[in-house]
Amino acid sequence: MTKLTSHKALSFDVYGTLIDWETGIVTALSQGYPDLNFPKADILHAFHNLEKDYQSRYPDLPYSKLLSKIHPDLAAKLNLSAPAEAISQQFGDSVGLWPAFPDTLDALKRLRKYFKLLVLSNTDRASFAATNRTQLPGVEFDAVFTAQDIGSYKPDRRNFEFMLKNINEMWGVSREEVLQTAQSQFHDHYPAKEMGIRSAWIVRPGAIMGEQGKKGEEVWDRKFNTLGEMADAVDKESSGM
Repeated sequence: MTKLTSHKALSFDVYGTLIDWETGIVTALSQGYPDLNFPKADILHAFHNLEKDYQSRYPDLPYSKLLSKIHPDLAAKLNLSAPAEAISQQFGDSVGLWPAFPDTLDALKRLRKYFKLLVLSNTDRASFAATNRTQLPGVEFDAVFTAQDIGSYKPDRRNFEFMLKNINEMWGVSREEVLQTAQSQFHDHYPAKEMGIRSAWIVRPGAIMGEQGKKGEEVWDRKFNTLGEMADAVDKESSGM
């Protein structure tokens, strides 16, 4: 098994890994529908299917605008009344309000001692900046690559190719020296494996979105329930224990 500390950079998916986007999405939807009364899983499955479709159809649409576009269709899928345009825009602008997982900030501060930290996210620059400012205060990432910068959404290989090219040019970091660190099998682990990039699966037990294939077909090189557990493993490895 390759040591975690043999890598020089961690490439993070953000939403689902560092940020509890499932809670954020359901909360944002309920802002426009205060009487929302659906099982969380039903909402998230409907959202995930719409998001996957829209990201394929509109690869160059910034994520906040894509969310606004999804919102009326999500309401229709759930048999909710058609939303006003302002409510759909509010949903699209909600990304910066989605909360971080409780272990995220401490884990990032510890991991920063050992690795370059970079973002490879299916969001837009303004939405990620809002997240960094409000939910990840004080965390400095060494590089941020968004779908808006690349012109496509993960799991498109172009996103990973863009990341690999840039970290090699900036820091001389090779494919073998970066670890894709993410929750989503669909967005991150499957494409990473196809491209020969090692990955750490941050499971986030209970997560609904981001799965692919049948249970037991998940792919990963290292597996942790939380980012805090991964930081513990890195600290232990670094100390020689």
